Amino acid sequence: MKCLSFAWILLAAFPVMAQPNPADAFEQNRKLGRGVNIIGYDPLWRSREQGRFQAKHFRLLKEAGFNSVRVNLHAFRHMDRNADWALRTAWWETLDWAVTNATSQGLMVILDLHEFNAIGEDPEGHKDRFLAFWRQVSARFQSAPNSVVFEILNEPCKKLTPPLWNVWLREALALIREKNPTRTVIAGPAFWNSVDHLNELELPAADRNLIATVHYYKPMAFTHQGAGWTGQKDKLGVDWQGAPEELEAIRRDFDKAAAWARAQNRPVLLGEFGAYDKAAMDARARYLTAVTRAAEARGWSWAYWQFDSDFILWDMKRDAWVEPILKALIPAGAKPGAR
Repeated sequence: MKCLSFAWILLAAFPVMAQPNPADAFEQNRKLGRGVNIIGYDPLWRSREQGRFQAKHFRLLKEAGFNSVRVNLHAFRHMDRNADWALRTAWWETLDWAVTNATSQGLMVILDLHEFNAIGEDPEGHKDRFLAFWRQVSARFQSAPNSVVFEILNEPCKKLTPPLWNVWLREALALIREKNPTRTVIAGPAFWNSVDHLNELELPAADRNLIATVHYYKPMAFTHQGAGWTGQKDKLGVDWQGAPEELEAIRRDFDKAAAWARAQNRPVLLGEFGAYDKAAMDARARYLTAVTRAAEARGWSWAYWQFDSDFILWDMKRDAWVEPILKALIPAGAKPGAR
């Protein structure tokens, strides 16, 4: 009965009817506003009973002043090779729960395919699964409101080179447009969505309901100090003071991306940024304040990495916000749900 109940909730919210009215991509990006990456590494995908993230967290995000959530989807392990890569019922149940709870709180939702590592290591070996994912997700959410947005792939990288990625994104976008001709879709450059590689991204010129995305973790020596997966496990104590030259580096990087966006007439989402927990808290807060305000000054939306797990915004053990991080992201006096 639990599975049926969630399916019924989703169908009641998004009945199979007409497409939502076309939405302006710049207005959609404004509505995305201040966001957070959520539940990518939460055990709730294995078992709802083991999940860290709860329904109350959507409400708490909205009350704190956030506008959107970027739902990181590691879907490949939940697809059935023997059934044309069909996504399993339990996975749909969890995704339906997340989308329904987020939208009921008035949060925009980005459905982000986060299988960048597997695809980057073996693009052709995973292409069928990649396209099967979007075939199913685009069909299931074809009547969802404009507040549900698709992101084709997080951080294309490695063997998914810029030229190959430009081909792939067109193919996936064409598939999405079969059932979602008016849905806002997000895509960023290869080389891990690096802000330095935005000029290599080729979006279909005729499709104006697209948002370009970039990620920003520069300088890595600061943002990833102590992070074993980047080879910096023992490299600690790197400070970030917000000195003129440090602020100038952000300005220079963001201005280059903004110039591209103006030339292409595309809105921009800063889809990930953050500083790992091993950095000093005061330095992290200074850095996050500088990055978020720089993005907002250029009219970009943003999504902080991430709610919990690491780079944490919410301390699950304390059941409370990490206040210096929250205050850096959301200025004092900001109206709830507004940017």
